[in-house]
Amino acid sequence: MIKENLIKGLSAITFKQLRALDAVAATGSFTTAANQMGLTPPAVHSQLRTLEDLVGSELVLKSGRDGMVLTEEGRILQQAQHTIENTLRGSCNQIAAIREGLAGSVVLGVVSTGKYFAPAMVAGVKKAFPNIYITLNIGNRDEIITALHEQSVDLVIMGRPPRSPEVTAIPIGVHPHLIIAPPGHPLAGQPVVSPSELLDEIIISREAGSGTRILMTRYLDRIGEGRSYETMVMNSNETIKQAVIAGLGIALISQHTVTEELKSGRLVALQSPDLPIRRQWFLLRRADNDLSPTTKSVWNFVTEQSGRFFPELEN
Repeated sequence: MIKENLIKGLSAITFKQLRALDAVAATGSFTTAANQMGLTPPAVHSQLRTLEDLVGSELVLKSGRDGMVLTEEGRILQQAQHTIENTLRGSCNQIAAIREGLAGSVVLGVVSTGKYFAPAMVAGVKKAFPNIYITLNIGNRDEIITALHEQSVDLVIMGRPPRSPEVTAIPIGVHPHLIIAPPGHPLAGQPVVSPSELLDEIIISREAGSGTRILMTRYLDRIGEGRSYETMVMNSNETIKQAVIAGLGIALISQHTVTEELKSGRLVALQSPDLPIRRQWFLLRRADNDLSPTTKSVWNFVTEQSGRFFPELEN
């Protein structure tokens, strides 16, 4: 019954009552506590009497030497008051940090090709802003555009910005694409590979909805003037790289995804006057949404890096 009565009284306990208790404990005097709180001594006394009624216990006792001192129950409530104050102070600090763009969370959408540099970029953000939490949402172009429509991402890194939804976009670095083959391929090492030679090969392609697939289709249609070609569809850059290494065909792919394979000689880039195809990476957001201070901090950080987090490319 005692426990139930105490729990019922919780809803009526106020910060002013707890602070009055703490002030009396700190000063040993109703008068001094009242001066600190900007109240009258009777008002402080009234706060304490009400608090005692709510918990059903005497909370302060008069001591001849120390003035007013807390009972054991009073000390327990004083500790609770300190915990509440510290929690509120910490919450206020967190709110201030969010308003100043120093803390909070941001969801970053990145097309799948960007997964080769996105972790390094997130690590850079975390180093600059330890209290900002980044969630990576990685998918193909169609999936990231859908996330933009659904407003489930705050910022996006991708190639060509979409027409819908309307976005604000800024270029953040060059995004070259090339055609890869295994080192023993008949076209490897040729100074110039003709369009007909490329189209005679099996072209390993990303899935529908991929930005790389769109670029590949446009490029091959342009150089081949509409000529048909054989394709083999795979849904990841890693699978495409392994398929090319195994000799299943050639592929148009982002250079950022094959830097290590090109350096080690496991893959080679075919030569053609219009290769590599140079596109841009863009950082973008919905034009109809204002940036929160936290998102603005990430936006500014990424743009100021000028592509430093991209894989280093060989000339």
